[in-house]
Amino acid sequence: MRAKGNQERYSVGDHLLQIAVVVGAIALVLGLGGSIYYGLAAHNIPINFSFLSQKSGLHLTEGLTLDWSDGLSLQSFTSNHTNLQALTLGIYNTLKVAFIGIVFSTLLGVLIGAGRVSQNWTLNRVSLAFVELIRNTPLLIQLFFWYFAVVLQLPALRDASVFYGAIASRQGIYMPGILAAPTWPYFWWAALFSVVVVVLVLAYTRDMGRRAWRWPAIGVLLLLWLLAMAMLGLPLRVDLPVASRFRASGGWAFSPEFSAILLALVVYTAAFIAEIVRGSIEAITQRQWMAAFALGLKRRQAMAYIILPQALRILVPPLVNQYLNLAKNTSLAIAIGFPDLFNIYGTIANQTGRSMEGILIVMVAYLLLNWLISLLMNIYNRRLLARGKR
Repeated sequence: MRAKGNQERYSVGDHLLQIAVVVGAIALVLGLGGSIYYGLAAHNIPINFSFLSQKSGLHLTEGLTLDWSDGLSLQSFTSNHTNLQALTLGIYNTLKVAFIGIVFSTLLGVLIGAGRVSQNWTLNRVSLAFVELIRNTPLLIQLFFWYFAVVLQLPALRDASVFYGAIASRQGIYMPGILAAPTWPYFWWAALFSVVVVVLVLAYTRDMGRRAWRWPAIGVLLLLWLLAMAMLGLPLRVDLPVASRFRASGGWAFSPEFSAILLALVVYTAAFIAEIVRGSIEAITQRQWMAAFALGLKRRQAMAYIILPQALRILVPPLVNQYLNLAKNTSLAIAIGFPDLFNIYGTIANQTGRSMEGILIVMVAYLLLNWLISLLMNIYNRRLLARGKR
């Protein structure tokens, strides 16, 4: 009974300490905010966000922005759009680089990490050299290398070669795109609705008593898609880029700046992810390898079915930090002129003189982006831990 009372007392003390820390942090933020507000007011510089509704006059050709003049839609940016829409375009470009970079850096990092623990001497040494070279070189220098020494050294568009429909030139990289067929005007909304329905079905049928309804419900959704395709035809079509003398049309176009920042972030982050993968794999005891070999599995099978699923529980928490670093490092794109959120903020601040308001918007945007990444990864991590307890 005494031990239980001590445990409850310590638990209450821990909660009180956490509450005190949160209250202190809020008080500190409010105090700093008040000091900044009154300091600016003393110099007749009130905080004002009315500049967001002013026309920007900017010419931005990379990315899309929200347009609500005739319904909510994503449109190309024009000089008549407001500063708020310019910042929205910057958020769009930042999200595009961050999420594409997370996907490809994870894939590359896992491959290199697997090479770090490979018994093939050549593959192991090459992976080690890659990790040591990339990790010990500043990201900004790597960004300049990819932009000036690689992307801008590609052939001109009229001399570029076509490789499986893709065109790589100094004017940009053009990839075959996937577009909705004209007979499917609301295909992407239907696809999003289907994904939401599948997620809800999987969440509702997690209990064993409801597990029998899972595949029939998904089967009904699949049947509806098949009936729609029988009536409207195939929903997607491939759009190949076509190059002319100075520009290309069709497909997916990526500017030289976007290609450079994406390459730099993917390669740089993959080097750190590779070390996380290596450490997670080596944290699994040799008994697991011995048990897999005793079952007659080859090394590759043991890695895929025994080691990696266990290493994944160790790998996810430090992986979140690398994803957050990648999202924040997108701000380095200002060095090569890519119109991300931080770059557009700087331009608007110079035009309007509203640096304080702009930096507050940028800070909140990056904070929400990092919270979103952390939330998704924490949900996935909890599912992994819950699966391991079964």
